[in-house]
Amino acid sequence: MKDLEYYKIERAQQWREELRKNLKAKDRTSLDRCQMVEQDPMQRNTNFSEVNLGISEEIAYNESRRCLDCADPTCIDGCPVNINIPKFIKKIELKDFLGAAAILKETNTLPAVCGRVCPQEKQCENSCFYTVKLAKPPVAIGFLERFAADYERNSGKISIPEVSKSNRLKVASVGSGPAGLAWAADMARIGYDVTVFEALHEIGGVLKYGIPEFRLPNEIIDFEIENLKKMGVRFRPNFIVGKTKHFDDLRNEGFKAFFVGSGAGLPNFMNIPGENSINILSSNEYLTRINLMGAIRNVNSDTPAPNGKVVAVIGGGNTAMDSVRTAKRLGAERAIIVYRRSREEMPARIEEVHHAIEEGIEFLNLHNPIEYIADEKGFVKKMILQKMELGEPDSSGRRKPVPIQGVTETIDVDVVVVAVGVSPNPLVPSVLENLEVTKWGTIVVNENMQSSIEDVFAGGDIVRGGATVILAMGDGRKAAEGMNKYIQEKFAEKK
Repeated sequence: MKDLEYYKIERAQQWREELRKNLKAKDRTSLDRCQMVEQDPMQRNTNFSEVNLGISEEIAYNESRRCLDCADPTCIDGCPVNINIPKFIKKIELKDFLGAAAILKETNTLPAVCGRVCPQEKQCENSCFYTVKLAKPPVAIGFLERFAADYERNSGKISIPEVSKSNRLKVASVGSGPAGLAWAADMARIGYDVTVFEALHEIGGVLKYGIPEFRLPNEIIDFEIENLKKMGVRFRPNFIVGKTKHFDDLRNEGFKAFFVGSGAGLPNFMNIPGENSINILSSNEYLTRINLMGAIRNVNSDTPAPNGKVVAVIGGGNTAMDSVRTAKRLGAERAIIVYRRSREEMPARIEEVHHAIEEGIEFLNLHNPIEYIADEKGFVKKMILQKMELGEPDSSGRRKPVPIQGVTETIDVDVVVVAVGVSPNPLVPSVLENLEVTKWGTIVVNENMQSSIEDVFAGGDIVRGGATVILAMGDGRKAAEGMNKYIQEKFAEKK
């Protein structure tokens, strides 16, 4: 990250000083935070169009005026990819919207994506001066990021980050999710010959298969990927590193180092009686069939998604919210979240829970499934739920759910989606004998994101075991820095 002295110098630029003089701090803090324009809840829960509709130029300008352009920009500390947040916002206040987008792309490969799916309320906005010092709603950093990125895309005047002269050194990413894309952008900027290998038929990883289009439209992802292609990044879909070709094969083809961003696509189940019944499936499978395989667009799909009148989703994270809101859109009369803790302790974004409530999602909190009952053909028809109460806090800091002995409830269900977490993709560890992994299957890395095999770096869910898009991107950027240092030192030794 750039040090505070750098940001002080940037802040002292005349155009920023003029903006601060034009509106005093006390007048800025008196302005109200803007609101996102949204589809009507009872209309959007029947379609897959984007829920959040964005903000106008006027709203963006007014919101940008709330930013105090702090001397110590703590919001940047809260951003895993270290976006120069005050500077891009001040560009919006100057009504230089294209300039704002260009600043975002200096450090963020996917601004239109991050503006939609990042948990800003836990990161940059949680570090905003308004939140920390004034106990007021923070500047809507996420809304403004989305606005700037969307404005540029709609204008057709796209800025492509500058790349250095090619050094002709080949490097590769295993996986095209957010970690791999962020890594690819930074390596391309430095001048490397970058190839991204993707096992699936479409590029984007979890952005494509895991997040529904009502939250993140595919056209947004495709647009960001096209920009990477213009930077010289090559993409190879339908290519499983370790199966299509081994790492050694790629080394023999001249690849100097690898970034593993293969994610955490191995679903977890609860291992309770009846869990193998038909129409009980993981959230990964459910969302992939719908988001990536076209199950909702083609009734003759080879990978249809089961529909039901009563769909229960087990879990309380963002994936659970995506699954249950998807079920509602597919026509479920009752779409239910079953979660063993209280609603206040759900790890899902506040916005996602709020949207789910508006859309008619039911919540069975302090309930946990203990058994499924199938009909004579093997299809799930009922689930037995253990009622829970909250005990003392556990290692996560949340109060531990404790069963209320002998108190259960049985409900009818047609489809059950299990969203209780994921485990790292096991393929790469299985084909690299000397790769150090944890007992959970995550790859062990050092401070530079380098693994126990010197030319293999890793980041994102394959290291963290499950995290946000922006944290994965932060890992990708850190790995690019570490890999560049490794390659330069390695070649310096040979010289």
